[in-house]
Amino acid sequence: MRRFTSLLALAAFAVATPALADHHGEAMMGESHAHHPALKAAVASDVRGEDSQRDQWRHPFETLDFFGVKPGMTVVDYMPAGGWYTRILVPYLGSEGRYVGLTPDPAAADAERFGEYFGGLPGKFEETYGGWNLSGAPVSIYASQDMPEAMKGQVDRALIFREMHNLLRSGVLYTELTRIRSMLKDDGMLGIVQHRAKADAPGDYTNGSKGYLRQDDVIALVEAHGFELVGMSDINANPADPANWEGGVWTLPPSNSGDVAGAAETGESDRMTLLFRKR
Repeated sequence: MRRFTSLLALAAFAVATPALADHHGEAMMGESHAHHPALKAAVASDVRGEDSQRDQWRHPFETLDFFGVKPGMTVVDYMPAGGWYTRILVPYLGSEGRYVGLTPDPAAADAERFGEYFGGLPGKFEETYGGWNLSGAPVSIYASQDMPEAMKGQVDRALIFREMHNLLRSGVLYTELTRIRSMLKDDGMLGIVQHRAKADAPGDYTNGSKGYLRQDDVIALVEAHGFELVGMSDINANPADPANWEGGVWTLPPSNSGDVAGAAETGESDRMTLLFRKR
């Protein structure tokens, strides 16, 4: 019933705004494609170095286009890690935009190991960012508990790439989604790309510890935190991924843990791509 209700809501929204039903998010809500040359240039830029080797699995142009990210926006990149999307977003958003790297509140984690890891993320990002020689949007990095009050209601897009399982298994999901929502403008949106488990995968495989989550579970969790699903896409789908690796998603590239037969040939994980509006 939960899935049926979500699909009815999505279908109703698509009738009202047909552009959002398009597989690649083309002409989202009737907006022009004037930003496409800038996005193509950012994806093709030499500053990305070896990042482009992952484009066949991560589809950055199609993904950011689907999420409606445009130059001049203020964008939160949640847990930017090694900066894979940073090196696209900073040049693409341009000098009129703003890039905000956001990391979890260590105090919200329910295990010491997560708290220690989260606590080190802002400093680690700041140390490495200077070596990327990026120009474009001003860059800020904050742990969520240190986000300035002035940022509330100022963000156009918040993006979470392959991190929902970490929010779930560490216990910070409520805290972080609540803070992200408070940062978004009234018409702001949240884009999520996440490793996708099979719909019938057991609960002990989809609690975050294996990296895979069921799509229906992600939709339900995000909607329960004050968002409305407005679009979904198979841009980042990989039907070759059985999504049942004993060692979890890290069996696959780029981690390649365990040297498991067939993993390298499979490529990166099957992924859901979801777009939510703040409600």
